[in-house]
Amino acid sequence: MAEMMTPTAQPSSADPRPRRRRGRWLAVLHTPVGASAGVLLVGVLLLAILAPLFWTHQANAVDTNHVLEGTSSAHWVGTDNLGRDLFFRVLVATRLSIGLALLATAIAVVVGLILGTAPLLVGRRAGRLVTAVVNIAVAFPGLLLALFFAVIFGIGRTGAVLAIGFAGAPTFARLSQTLAAGIAERDFVAAARIAGVNRVRLLLRHVLPNIGEPLVVNATIGAGGALLSFAGLSFLGLGVQAPSYDWGRLLQDGLSGIYLHPAAALAPGVAIVVAGLTFNLFGESVAKGIGLTGTIGRIPLLSAGTDAEQPAAATPDEGIPAQDREEAPNAVLAVENLSVTFPGADGPVRPVRAVSFAVRRGEAVGVVGESGSGKSLTALAVARLIEEPGHVAADRLEFLGTDLLAGTARAHRQLLGTSFAMVFQDPMTSFNPTRRIGHQLAEVARQHQGMTRQQALARAVDRLRAVRVPAAERRVRQYPHEFSGGMRQRAMIGMGLMGDPALIIADEPTTALDVTVQRQVLELLQSIRAADNVALLLISHDVAVVRQVCDRVLVMYAGRIVEDVPAAELSTAARHPYTRALVAAVPDMHVDLNRPLPVIPGRPVDPAHQPVGCPYAPRCPLAGERCIREDPALVADEAGRRVACWHAGEPIPDDWQEKAMARDIIGAGEPS
Repeated sequence: MAEMMTPTAQPSSADPRPRRRRGRWLAVLHTPVGASAGVLLVGVLLLAILAPLFWTHQANAVDTNHVLEGTSSAHWVGTDNLGRDLFFRVLVATRLSIGLALLATAIAVVVGLILGTAPLLVGRRAGRLVTAVVNIAVAFPGLLLALFFAVIFGIGRTGAVLAIGFAGAPTFARLSQTLAAGIAERDFVAAARIAGVNRVRLLLRHVLPNIGEPLVVNATIGAGGALLSFAGLSFLGLGVQAPSYDWGRLLQDGLSGIYLHPAAALAPGVAIVVAGLTFNLFGESVAKGIGLTGTIGRIPLLSAGTDAEQPAAATPDEGIPAQDREEAPNAVLAVENLSVTFPGADGPVRPVRAVSFAVRRGEAVGVVGESGSGKSLTALAVARLIEEPGHVAADRLEFLGTDLLAGTARAHRQLLGTSFAMVFQDPMTSFNPTRRIGHQLAEVARQHQGMTRQQALARAVDRLRAVRVPAAERRVRQYPHEFSGGMRQRAMIGMGLMGDPALIIADEPTTALDVTVQRQVLELLQSIRAADNVALLLISHDVAVVRQVCDRVLVMYAGRIVEDVPAAELSTAARHPYTRALVAAVPDMHVDLNRPLPVIPGRPVDPAHQPVGCPYAPRCPLAGERCIREDPALVADEAGRRVACWHAGEPIPDDWQEKAMARDIIGAGEPS
């Protein structure tokens, strides 16, 4: 089989726009190689269609007076042992040769897609077994596999088609597995999962349309390989049987007299080579034109299965007393001792550790912290988007009174699809680039609210109006690339409002937007919250934004909450040194321009190498011996403010950075 082709880099979500796709494919024909391959391909396909209609009689006419003749003006490539004209037989054999090769390619693509997307359809565990089988099969040459399957399926055209199709399937399975895994990591796929889209629909609507282009290219190249393989089986007597004939069968018949009449063997051989090169050259030309290369890219595989059961049992994290866990009987979201674990080279890695919090109806809670502190992973765990090999454990994880740790994701799909909304960080990847905005919004209403197509589209228009998208009736018919970044983010919020959300989780919703659009998006979230009493969990690096929008702020460091403080008191009453350092690092209108901006020295903790004591101790100006030995628990004071620090509220000396460097606890002193 020909070498499979995959993108050398992940394309942006705006790349596969329909108009640009058509333009790129047509542009291929403007290159010399592409134009030549295109003309040859059209010629081969026309010959396959028309040759049997015009020349079957000449090809089958028996003339015993001209048996085994060489080339002549009457017979351009001679005759066979029954006096039949070999030139016309080669032409007529085009249909059977090309048709069977295309049929075998179709089988290879379909079976390969089923095997390659198995991790997305049947879950990680069963998918791992399928992947192992595919990896073993890919290690064997394609023709060897074809011979193996030919023995299983038997001699004849049917057996040969199945043999070549199944022999080519492992290569397409590896290709589709790699491509599908890359698409499955996109935000619009996660959004569809939250909306409750089942696995089959997720695959058909969101994954396959985005990997179709490289699959078509590789199927074209694979057709050339299938043609050669089929000719080889027929040549060996395992393919087409008499009285039917294809190029491989004609090559076998002509080989016996190759020294007397070489044209009888050369003619079908030339036809095989020309047709095979035609498919390969056309596929290579298209691949080059649309930006694919001939090496299989190494893309991280995503574990599959939105319906896979997550562990329901959890072990309480050490150091968190039960009496200090967040109690909120009427909370929209209640989380206690939430941990997320992944396997690592040196043992389990826990990037989220013993997180406990609650969000009440109409409340806005902010989550701040440096990159890698566990903010987004916490949100994904709540949304049930952490999949194997990741492991989510908690003492309590309830949404609207429903235990999300009990049962399967299928049982929670209706609840999460209608009452839970998530706004992702990058509006460029929040939508499926191959589908219109209106259809993506309408999918939620059709899936969970039983609306017809027209009703769902009308609801989508109404929701776009609700999030202040102008000309909503026109916008629902547009593709994501026709929206600006701010409009895409508004439309993403509109998707969350297709149901009746009780909670919106906004994960860095303004990071990729300019300051004007940031303000508009934040004002939109605030107006939705005020109008419908919707709870908001806002994840951000921007302390100033969280301080303005939220009622309460959770500060995360090294995978756990280190402080829970009212937003109004963030600048004046924060007690944890890390929280105060974050606030100090945000410049305001009163900053002294003659002094360098404050920074937090050192680097964040590597989740794979958590220290024994307080993880912030190496960067903390107040750290003492106890901080290095013991990790403080998150405890609440009389006012309900929680903090995890042995020196909470103690004043920080003005020369703390100099002292830290003198103690050699910040290394080179690089800002994080």
